Amino acid sequence: MPSSDPAVVDTPASDPLLSAAPELIGLPENQLAIRRATTMLCGRLAWVVLHEVPLPNGRRADILALRPDGGFVCIEVKSGPRDFLADGKWPEYRPYCDALYFAVDDGFPQELLPDDVGVMVACIGPHCLPKGVTADADLLREAPAHRLAPATRRALMQRFATIAASRLAALEDPAITASLRAALRVE
Repeated sequence: MPSSDPAVVDTPASDPLLSAAPELIGLPENQLAIRRATTMLCGRLAWVVLHEVPLPNGRRADILALRPDGGFVCIEVKSGPRDFLADGKWPEYRPYCDALYFAVDDGFPQELLPDDVGVMVACIGPHCLPKGVTADADLLREAPAHRLAPATRRALMQRFATIAASRLAALEDPAITASLRAALRVE
């Protein structure tokens, strides 16, 4: 019977690629769990991350990570097969990273993912969470490298630093940030 909750995905049992998740949770919760686990994995790899980064081509990277070697990694979070199949924008992230990854949950049918991207898999179900421990992710497949041009790297580094500094300033003193935004607003 279909769920009355629009956040819960109803998948037909006849399609194994679309009904791979053993426990169906709401899409926002699934995406958040994958994102958190992936962010923790990035931390273990000594990558620093920003979420929802606007790119120069108008797209928005789910996660943009800066590696210790100065390389950029774009991570596209997919909450399920339907999310992946409905979104064909991910090739447009390649010009803004040295490596492109997909982050999915452990129930995602990985045969859907292209061979020329890296894969991070988050274990997010109850079988993965012993007594409230945060979900974990593993790097299943390294992404092939495609080095950024020096001018693109410099511009992306500037963008990354500016976004990070702006977000930090907003956290440190929200009132000043709000007053600056109001003062700069064009009437």
